[in-house]
Amino acid sequence: MLLSYVELRGLAERGVVTDVQDDAINAASIDVRLGREIMVEDLDVCRNRYSGQTCRVVDLSKRESLSMRRIRILGEGGYRLNPGQFILAHTMEMFNLPNDISAQFLLKSSMARAGLDHLSATWCDAGWHGSRLTLELRNVTESHILLLKPGMFIGQMKFYRHTPVPDDKSYAARGRYNNDETVAGIKE
Repeated sequence: MLLSYVELRGLAERGVVTDVQDDAINAASIDVRLGREIMVEDLDVCRNRYSGQTCRVVDLSKRESLSMRRIRILGEGGYRLNPGQFILAHTMEMFNLPNDISAQFLLKSSMARAGLDHLSATWCDAGWHGSRLTLELRNVTESHILLLKPGMFIGQMKFYRHTPVPDDKSYAARGRYNNDETVAGIKE
């Protein structure tokens, strides 16, 4: 069952979602904001795909991480996301999902209409806790730089109530991305 305004307000009051602004609670979702830390690809690994250099191969079957570096967005200048560029970012809000609530991230329509894309890893299982949501963002435009600023509303979370998941099967017991207080890359 999709949760609506009164239940969403209750989630914020109980700390299931923290750092929620009052005006961010909608009829059936909670708006979330972009955090200050991002991870960007290390361009020295493959400076230019046309230069003849060989890019590093990432073996996804071994859960190898991309070559990335952390950047903290300081001040009001924001971060300029170039056409085609991929970054990892995070929400300002922190999540502590109980065993009977799962959630899903959706990019705000105004962000999508400007050419920002969020990749398909949007599901948050019951039991995921102590974490800010890592976002996989990409500028899909061909000729526009998108300015990302900390604190801007970037997406929304929908929450679903379901029968409780057994403790040993919940994300709290089986997940890799619990207790991530900032942006997180691939974990083994």
